[in-house]
Amino acid sequence: MGQLQVELVAADRKVWEGEAKQVSARTVEGELGILPGHTPLLGVLVSGEVRIESISGQTHTATIDTGFLSVEHDRVTIVAEVVDASQIRA
Repeated sequence: MGQLQVELVAADRKVWEGEAKQVSARTVEGELGILPGHTPLLGVLVSGEVRIESISGQTHTATIDTGFLSVEHDRVTIVAEVVDASQIRA
C-alpha cells in the first residue's frame, strides 16, 4: 500500500507535515476518510477534528474551525483559519 504526503496548515503557520496511512476529517457532506489512491477531491471542512494516522502508527489529532481539504496524487493539504494542535506531536 502507498502512503499519503500530508500538510496541515493554519493561517499563521504550518502545523504538521509528514507521511501518513490515513487522514480523516469532517466536511459539509459528512465524515471523510482519505487513503492512498483516493481520487482527486476538494472538500469544505466544518469545525471538528482532523485525524492523521502516520506511517509510524501514531494518530495525530487537531481541532480546526472551518477550512478546506485538497487531495491530489496522494498529497493531502488541509488548510484552516484556526488549528488547535495541542495534541499533535512532531
